[in-house]
Amino acid sequence: MTDVARRVTDAILVAGGKGTRMGGQNKVYRLLAGQPVLGRSAAAFLSHPGIRRVVAVVAADDAEAARAILPEEVTIATGGASRAASVRAGLAALSDAPPDRVMIHDAARPLIDRETIARVSEALDAHDGAAPAIAVTDALWRSATDRIEGAVPREGLYRAQTPQGFRYEAIAAAHAGWDAPGDPADDVTVALAAGLDVVMVPGEERNLKLTLAADMRRAEAMTREGTPMDIRMGNGYDVHRFGPGDAVILCGIRIPHGRGLSGHSDADVGMHALTDAILGALAEGDIGRHFPPSDPQWKGADSEIFLSRAADIASGRGFRLSNADVTLICEEPKIGPHAAAMSARLAGILGTTPDRISVKATTSERLGFTGRGEGIAAIATATLVSETS
Repeated sequence: MTDVARRVTDAILVAGGKGTRMGGQNKVYRLLAGQPVLGRSAAAFLSHPGIRRVVAVVAADDAEAARAILPEEVTIATGGASRAASVRAGLAALSDAPPDRVMIHDAARPLIDRETIARVSEALDAHDGAAPAIAVTDALWRSATDRIEGAVPREGLYRAQTPQGFRYEAIAAAHAGWDAPGDPADDVTVALAAGLDVVMVPGEERNLKLTLAADMRRAEAMTREGTPMDIRMGNGYDVHRFGPGDAVILCGIRIPHGRGLSGHSDADVGMHALTDAILGALAEGDIGRHFPPSDPQWKGADSEIFLSRAADIASGRGFRLSNADVTLICEEPKIGPHAAAMSARLAGILGTTPDRISVKATTSERLGFTGRGEGIAAIATATLVSETS
């Protein structure tokens, strides 16, 4: 029997299938929270102090794609026509310097955690094999159609997971001696057929296998659990005096009026304040820094250009708008009849929904320049959120 004191352990990532039940691209090359699934699985084992080396078994025509996303220290082996054949290819790739133990893991389980790997490894001190599992808690039914034919007792039933760990020589011999018809469901099946002693260790719900599109969405949500939120708030203030004209543009809406607003662009005081609020939340200066009034190209420009640019900067840095609040300060024109249209217009520019954009108005009780009807002021607040890794 292998000397358990040495505990040299390698890992095999099984990724030899096409993995297209999600539709389109092979699932192990899809991005999960910005990282390819295969790369995430490899990183979990490479970073574990108990793992010496990692072999990724991939389809022959995926070798180039795998090499592009995997670190150089990962060995790439060509898979076979079945899962068992791919595992045998992985075992063979380790035969030049065989380990004492081997962890065989579905590459489509990218959220494997360090604790589960450790539990499997520790169980191998006293057993030929070990695998994580979770007890079945849901009721089980039997049916060959859409009609329920009967219940199946769930006592003593478990959901199998990987990595399934074994003494290397024992599982290599078991695979070599497999002669039952069909492809075995997993490596525990092969081990049991060879008479090996295999025990269960506690699995984790996070260690799910990506099979359908819903699994990917669930995994994305799991990667965000416990992730700190970066929340930013910014304020903006702007003012424009009245001048000649027959309408004012406020928050993207043209309102007929006896005077217009003077400014280098279209003088949309509400949109300017909101642009400054977003830029302020990002510590990106103000609207004048990005669109200098001294630059003639912005003369008479639609302020949507400014607000869209601020939104693009936020998105490029991984932020999304949580909500915005704009207050217009003026004696005239009346804002209330146009507030809903203004919210909808701003929401459209910012790629959100109107229920996240508040537009309201107040007067200054005839005090100050707004009270004297000399111009319009606007105050805006914007909240940006980003999930940081």
